[in-house]
Amino acid sequence: MIVDRHGRRFRKLRLSLTAACNYACTYCVADGRRLVAARDELTAAAMLRAVELLRDVAGVEELRITGGEPLLSDRLEPFLQGIGKLALQGISLTTNGQLLAGKLPLLRCAGIQRLNVSLDTLDPSAFRTIAKGGDLQTVLSGIEQARRAGMSIKINMVPMRGSNLDQVMPMLAFCLEQGYELRFIELMRMGHLAQHAEAFRTQFVGQRELLELIGQRYAFTQAEAPVDSTALRYSVGERGAFGIIANESAPFCRSCSRLRLSSTGWLYGCLSSNRGHFMGALLDLPTEQAQPQLTGLLGRALADKQDATFTGSALIMKSVGG
Repeated sequence: MIVDRHGRRFRKLRLSLTAACNYACTYCVADGRRLVAARDELTAAAMLRAVELLRDVAGVEELRITGGEPLLSDRLEPFLQGIGKLALQGISLTTNGQLLAGKLPLLRCAGIQRLNVSLDTLDPSAFRTIAKGGDLQTVLSGIEQARRAGMSIKINMVPMRGSNLDQVMPMLAFCLEQGYELRFIELMRMGHLAQHAEAFRTQFVGQRELLELIGQRYAFTQAEAPVDSTALRYSVGERGAFGIIANESAPFCRSCSRLRLSSTGWLYGCLSSNRGHFMGALLDLPTEQAQPQLTGLLGRALADKQDATFTGSALIMKSVGG
């Protein structure tokens, strides 16, 4: 197992099944340009081989399937059919929910019990402005069907001044009522926002402002969370809980256990580093050859992690399993 001087290791893997997305969210890509699948994306078999190697060499225990939008990928079904055989401790999936209702039978058959759904507003007009695609009611229907199917659901919201800050309280009320845990994700200096400091600054809403806003209506207390959790969790009594992923306000770099694998076979140890480490060339090698080479890649990826402060990078979150 590879461990750095802060005791960090790679325990959680986020795998991008495809770079393609049916949205073009304003905080992810510029100018409404939708991401498309890369021509050299790994096959489902190659992705399964990658996860197996990372489990054995890095000690990866948990997997989150992401994208782009993973439900768009034609690799989804064969990947899900194989991933259960790797005996990971936990498997979850992040989606924008647009195709969720139609894919629920597949997800349930594969044993997926935990979903993170990206949803930034309950206002149809704001939804179209932010997502640049999709239909709000279709997403809400998919989430409700997943809830009725017994899935554990977290909703991810990126609050932005001038776009959806007025939706913070309606979103929280909705999630508490429905039994979903809402996660507010601070706007990140990634991709085009890393290059336009003024645009980032004017839209950014931090942890303190969110808590002050929520405190006007709800009494809450800080709740326990795993030591390597990205979110600070808060309990709203018997109503439920919410979290804040405070990348800027309260960086969690010192305890980060995440590793990302892109759909094209590149490993990323830190979102504050543009540097990727190509794993794709190892996937056809015999295990006794692949493992030592992967150890070297993982050591370099772990060294990319920041010591204390998230600084962002030019990476597009959706392309690296954000």
